[in-house]
Amino acid sequence: MVRKLKHHEQKLLRKVDLISYKSDGPSHRAADVRRRYHLTEPLDYDKYNALAGRLRKLAHLLSNLDPADPFRKEHESILLEKLWQMGILKQSREQGAGLSAVEKDVTVSAFCRRRLGVLMVRTGMIEHVSTAHKFIEQGHVRVGTDVVTDPAFLISRGMEDFVTWVDGSKVQRQVMRYRDKLDDFDLL
Repeated sequence: MVRKLKHHEQKLLRKVDLISYKSDGPSHRAADVRRRYHLTEPLDYDKYNALAGRLRKLAHLLSNLDPADPFRKEHESILLEKLWQMGILKQSREQGAGLSAVEKDVTVSAFCRRRLGVLMVRTGMIEHVSTAHKFIEQGHVRVGTDVVTDPAFLISRGMEDFVTWVDGSKVQRQVMRYRDKLDDFDLL
């Protein structure tokens, strides 16, 4: 049997919600990023968020070391170069990026901007991210020589130029026909 709360207990519990926590509630930022970058997997945002948090924590720990320390210099340059090659950072170390850039620029959106569907929209291969995801899942896109069917595939700076349609794809044929570049030899 549940007893009725006394007046002072009700006043105290009015300000404290023991059932739902702030971290459990829907995050508007998470919903916005999921919608903008068409994250279909429910855990993708959480994985990218955890990865970005770990990278920011690593950058913060490195920044706590003495700037003249050779260990800091070596690992700072390794971290910055790797993040620039992945396309997460906008500037390389030579262009002036530092550990402060890691702490403020490594976000979930930075990882999402490197996804294959988003990159296809940015390069002008297709208009919408949702359409790009459909074509990727159907196997119309290749990166280099490999056909990619995972829309969460991350593209590094070095692989950007190798994103193209699969040979013999009907989508590629339609695009070539629209641009009046369709060759009869390609139809074979």
